[in-house]
Amino acid sequence: MNQWIRNNRGFLILALLFGLFRTAVADWNPIPSGSMRPTLLEGDVVFVDRLAYNLKLPLSNVVLAHTGEPQRGDVVTFFSPRDGTRLIKRLVAVPGDTVEMRDKTLIINGQAARYAALSEAREALPDGRVIGALRLDENLLGGRHVVQWLSPPGALPVDRFAALQVPPDHYLMLGDNRDNSADSRYFGLVPRELLIGRAQFILASADLQQHGLPRLQRFGQSLRP
Repeated sequence: MNQWIRNNRGFLILALLFGLFRTAVADWNPIPSGSMRPTLLEGDVVFVDRLAYNLKLPLSNVVLAHTGEPQRGDVVTFFSPRDGTRLIKRLVAVPGDTVEMRDKTLIINGQAARYAALSEAREALPDGRVIGALRLDENLLGGRHVVQWLSPPGALPVDRFAALQVPPDHYLMLGDNRDNSADSRYFGLVPRELLIGRAQFILASADLQQHGLPRLQRFGQSLRP
């Protein structure tokens, strides 16, 4: 065993450094579900800047220093406060914000988002059904991005929640695919130490419905607000 370690010392050091790099500096994140449609699709792989918010002790959630402040509109990877699952959602409310939702309309600090319909699409659900989807421009507090609704406003219990003030070092996360996303409406606010990093751009993309053919038009697409 000792001889094997000596013979492969260079490879082992490289593997260790690569592992530390991925856990502390930068990483990539495959997209396994449709909770961020249409921004992110199943088969996308995004580049994650792990130093965007925190410098952490490698292989842990111990924050050594803050390196930047999370902003509304960031696409963020984090560990679920419920079960530790790694997730990716959009950060919509920061500490000090008062946020609520009324019949799908997001309201922050008393200002309601404005919605403009962009297009209609057909979306496949996990049970195999295909339903209509409405894609809209969500414009709130100077930030805007595309969200998707699968049902009319007010049709689902998660279309509304009461006003709450976000406490220090906590964040509210929502999926862009509002009717098909397990997010802060289910597991609550996300503490800062569970943030992994900010998704910067799409590294690569494969169409899982077409035998993994590359979707070249998605390569390099920015995810910054």
